Amino acid sequence: MSDKKLNLTLHIWRQKDKKTKGGFVKYRVTDVSVHASFLEMLDILNEQLVAKGEEPVAFDHDCREGICGMCSLMINGRPHGGKRATTTCQLHMRFYNDNDEIWIEPWRASAFPVIKDLCVDRTAFDQVIASGGFITANTGSAPDANDILVPKESADRAMDAAACIGCGACVAACPNGSAMLFVAAKLAHMHNLPQGQPERMHRTQSMINAMDAAGFGNCSNHYECEAACPKDISRDVMALANRDYAKASLAYRDRSNKSDGGG
Repeated sequence: MSDKKLNLTLHIWRQKDKKTKGGFVKYRVTDVSVHASFLEMLDILNEQLVAKGEEPVAFDHDCREGICGMCSLMINGRPHGGKRATTTCQLHMRFYNDNDEIWIEPWRASAFPVIKDLCVDRTAFDQVIASGGFITANTGSAPDANDILVPKESADRAMDAAACIGCGACVAACPNGSAMLFVAAKLAHMHNLPQGQPERMHRTQSMINAMDAAGFGNCSNHYECEAACPKDISRDVMALANRDYAKASLAYRDRSNKSDGGG
């Protein structure tokens, strides 16, 4: 198998911390195998920078298997490089040509402030998840598989939504910086299962309100989120979340009217 080597020009966003103004810095990286992943290419660059006594580029990574969602980069203006259903760590250098120029920057969203270089703070996602609370389910020994009957169609929809890895590509791709696809996927995961029903309305209202409070923008149905999602989460989950939020809001209003003595 051929092991062709690439020489590339990289324009990488460098930023010391949240308070310091950042900017693009031009680098030349050499001898990159076409079989290397994009993150391995950045590893090669950092090795070359360290060898020259320069500070390496900070970027997030963990599993490098397309599971953790840490490898969140804008590459040539597209989240994760723009290949369908592909995370940055699954993006390989065979998609590039010798002497290509590549622009690399962090997610751009007010709710995702830059920590350093290509790393952003996604604590806002954690806050949204925490607002979802708990589910009502018995604990103890593992139940029999058929104790809780779940139609296959519902189970499939729940599993599809559960594929969301929380990388934030949907936010970065959205012109409004909306997190609706992420939040809706987390809601759909539970709301397609019997275990998620008791807290369904409260969970929906709490998580969408937390999304708004965290500073994410409003969804205006551009559907760039769906196109950028590395796990192919369908926009259908957003329709489900919007319906549930409308129902929860009406139910809350009715309770408020009754508590105030209204009809």
